[in-house]
Amino acid sequence: MAVTQSNPVVLFVTHGWNTDEDYLRVFEYLESANNFFYRNASQPEAVPSGGMEAQRESLRRQIAPAEIVLATPGLAGSNRDLLQFQMVFAKASNKPVVLMRNFGSQVPVPKAIAELADDVVDWDARALVDAIKRQARHEESTRWDTIEFKLD
Repeated sequence: MAVTQSNPVVLFVTHGWNTDEDYLRVFEYLESANNFFYRNASQPEAVPSGGMEAQRESLRRQIAPAEIVLATPGLAGSNRDLLQFQMVFAKASNKPVVLMRNFGSQVPVPKAIAELADDVVDWDARALVDAIKRQARHEESTRWDTIEFKLD
């Protein structure tokens, strides 16, 4: 099913109960994409009381309606276990995971994290949207790059 305004992709962006730079950057990229519609199932501001198990249960409820999980690498540095939990739960729920590479850095994402992803993409709005469509809706991009050059 194509991504349309009446049929947006439901996505979940990994978080550690805050909106860090990577989390916010994902939405800047998605908002800059033309004719791409989504609904965010993430609720980083809704920190449950009751400790780690309550947090995990809340994350399961947030991930459940999503068609796809977008994993940001910033969480790998601050709370790797929580990032892995979200990615493992997504995989166990048969949801594709798109992992973003480290922003502005050539440092590779940890192997254990990268192995949980179905696709790993650079911070590029077009690449991100294409990966979401490909993984969530099995839609291939029909865009072509045009390169102009002059012959002398």
